[in-house]
Amino acid sequence: MTTDSALLRRVVRSGTASDAEIAGLLKDAGLDAVVRVLVDEVLFRCDEPVNTTPVDLALDLTHGSERQRVVFRIVRDRPIEVVDAEGAVIRRELRMDVADLVRRLFGRADHRRAGDFHDIFLPTRPERLADLPDVLAATSQASGTLLSGCTVPAVDLGALSVAYGSDKWASFHWYTAHYQKEFAPYRDEPVRLLEIGIGGFDGQLGGSSLRMWKRYFHRGAVFGLDLFDKSALDQPRLTALTGDQGDAGALAALAEEHGPFDIVIDDGSHENEHVRISFEALFPYVRRGGLYVIEDLQTSYFPRFGGTAGGVAGPGTSVGLLKSLLDDLHYQEQDPKPDGPPTVTQDTVAGVRVYRNIAFIEKGVNGENGIPGWMDDEAWVALGAIPPAAD
Repeated sequence: MTTDSALLRRVVRSGTASDAEIAGLLKDAGLDAVVRVLVDEVLFRCDEPVNTTPVDLALDLTHGSERQRVVFRIVRDRPIEVVDAEGAVIRRELRMDVADLVRRLFGRADHRRAGDFHDIFLPTRPERLADLPDVLAATSQASGTLLSGCTVPAVDLGALSVAYGSDKWASFHWYTAHYQKEFAPYRDEPVRLLEIGIGGFDGQLGGSSLRMWKRYFHRGAVFGLDLFDKSALDQPRLTALTGDQGDAGALAALAEEHGPFDIVIDDGSHENEHVRISFEALFPYVRRGGLYVIEDLQTSYFPRFGGTAGGVAGPGTSVGLLKSLLDDLHYQEQDPKPDGPPTVTQDTVAGVRVYRNIAFIEKGVNGENGIPGWMDDEAWVALGAIPPAAD
């Protein structure tokens, strides 16, 4: 792990830390280094600017007697820039304690702290008073854009999918409603997420879903795996890895280096053989309490993807894998009981939730006791669970 990534992880975890812990972080790393991490995150989260008149806004971050000023130039149809304060015409100044910004960015989604910033209009009149209404309107719009990057808003994954160009909603698939429900308990946690398949065609880099997950998991580290080098997508909290999901050894090596993961999503080739190889290689590297997700189960019925034609998916398909996991979930109820210790999936698959074309496999402890061995037919009759045999 590089120094920068180590600092990033520490800043993220400080979002739920005490004032003393944040002060220790600032003492160790320095205000400048921490502010660089925070500014990168703010720029990523900001809404698209709507003001047509360029506006320079200052964000003053303080810690005790120290102060770091960052000036943002905001205008529609252009990326937000960080510019030198010298020569900038600063219309508005936001002052905030750096600890408050750490909590705004990397705290819990329901974090609300009144009075954690001061908002000051600066006396920078336009050259012509006739332009004053437009300048004030543009300044207000730009301020809203900057503040949108300084918080954790409530998020609808469907809208987020559309905003980032992911096909997980209202395109070929209808997955985000299921993701919203399944991922809600993880959103405020510093999760590590791996998605197999980065996307991108005709020379495009792809990465739409990775950016969506980075925005949704505001404390998370997001990794993507693709056959082709997509490292140009790399940015804080988002890393593109290169590898073949059909290579079990390479997957295990990747997981040893970057895991364990809280969430793994298979949106790769959708070849049934690859889905099974990836699951067998990566499921052991999912943390207990985490999820393994398989998308596009429909290929279980497509022979060109190694699926089975007809109404029953074969054992070598993705759906066949899920059927076997249901058997593993109930291994203690089987008669006769399996010999030997439980397998990894028998021991740690705690739930299998299947929706149309997508499945969520929960990693946990499959520790509930099965039916007692002495429960024969006579005992079932005594309990009234089955009727007595006819004479």
